[in-house]
Amino acid sequence: MLNYALTLEHLENAFYRDGLAEFSDDELKSADILSEFGGRIRDDVPDYLRTVGAHETAHVSALTDTINALGGTPVDEATYDFGYTTASEFFGVAKALENTGVAAYAGAAPTVDNDDVFNAAIGIHSVEARHAGFLNELNGTTPFPNVIDEPKTMDGVKAIAGQFIVEN
Repeated sequence: MLNYALTLEHLENAFYRDGLAEFSDDELKSADILSEFGGRIRDDVPDYLRTVGAHETAHVSALTDTINALGGTPVDEATYDFGYTTASEFFGVAKALENTGVAAYAGAAPTVDNDDVFNAAIGIHSVEARHAGFLNELNGTTPFPNVIDEPKTMDGVKAIAGQFIVEN
């Protein structure tokens, strides 16, 4: 289960690492999708995205450390193609990844019976939910769409995340 979560965190980590290297702050702030927002919000977006990226890096480390501590072998990062060409498309993919991550943790939680595994996952889940709310807002969607989020099965998550994995 932790390698399943690590696979998702590798995906998100690579997404932010590579995307933030590709787009300048000015490109991110002037993305068409942000045209309805005022200058202060647009000015904050690049730093907020860097914070999200740093969180994803920390999630990879935390999960890797937990897997190692439990005597497992952490999965390696794959090769990805996120398919965006513009900053607005980057924001759209970010929204999809973050919402999928939240649903994946929610779907996996009932299957976890080890307290160390559960604690590692639930701590990350709440942060992923904040990321999803932020990206929903930037993409013109409500940051709190439902009273109760629908969990996703492992197969449902693989169907979404798998479209970005080129080589495993």
